[in-house]
Amino acid sequence: MKFSSIIASSLGRYIGRQGLQYDNNNCDIGVFSKLTNAYCLVAAKSSANFFTAFESKLKGVIPIVTTSIGGTQTIGSLCVGNKNGLLLSHTITDQELQHLRDSLPDEVIVQRIEEPLCALGNAIACNDYVALSHPKLEKETLETISDVLGVEVFPQTIANNELVGSYCTLSNKGGMVHPDTKVEEMTELANLLQVPLAAGTVNRGSQVISADLIVNDWTAFCGSDTTSIELSVINNIFKLKVSQPDFVSSEMRKSLIDTYV
Repeated sequence: MKFSSIIASSLGRYIGRQGLQYDNNNCDIGVFSKLTNAYCLVAAKSSANFFTAFESKLKGVIPIVTTSIGGTQTIGSLCVGNKNGLLLSHTITDQELQHLRDSLPDEVIVQRIEEPLCALGNAIACNDYVALSHPKLEKETLETISDVLGVEVFPQTIANNELVGSYCTLSNKGGMVHPDTKVEEMTELANLLQVPLAAGTVNRGSQVISADLIVNDWTAFCGSDTTSIELSVINNIFKLKVSQPDFVSSEMRKSLIDTYV
């Protein structure tokens, strides 16, 4: 798997961009990882380089936890989370669930959800305050999303796609949506979410945004096929030029300058 990381400083310049290789040059890094402001999940059987790339940027800032869900590595597709909570597919085993509860911060609610549509990461997009959901999710599921993640939930489509989690990536600073999203629809979604939105692609034209891009309020990781123009859109819409976690130490800031080849 190849992917790049973007970490921007308050000086407004990119710090670090790296490309790594894993399983057949697969650039869909969001399928195998999940990033929030409070934690990062990485597939348990990831290559050392894949894990190290996250560790080099996030170690000492937020916990990085390796896990599987239901014995599979496609963890990004099978969960949805934010700083408040983590919802997991009903396919997760009791052992995997306990591992996550033991590994994540105490304030993060970790819960299995009995929703028939198990690919929660494809069905739900959220930040720390609001969520968009597949319009056919069960009412009980919507209530659980709201309770566990602490968000207001809006059933929606994006560019006529029901899998809103696949075609949207959100932070508390902004969001990217499917390139065919009309201006009127983006305006409506932006009003619901209360963050600016941009229509775009990742990985040299991929429309499945969340499979190729993961973000929090100060960092973004994306597939290494992502072009300079795509990177510029990502940097601008998520305001990475001016974002940094308040709790990053001066030593951590220095370490972010290092790049891996």
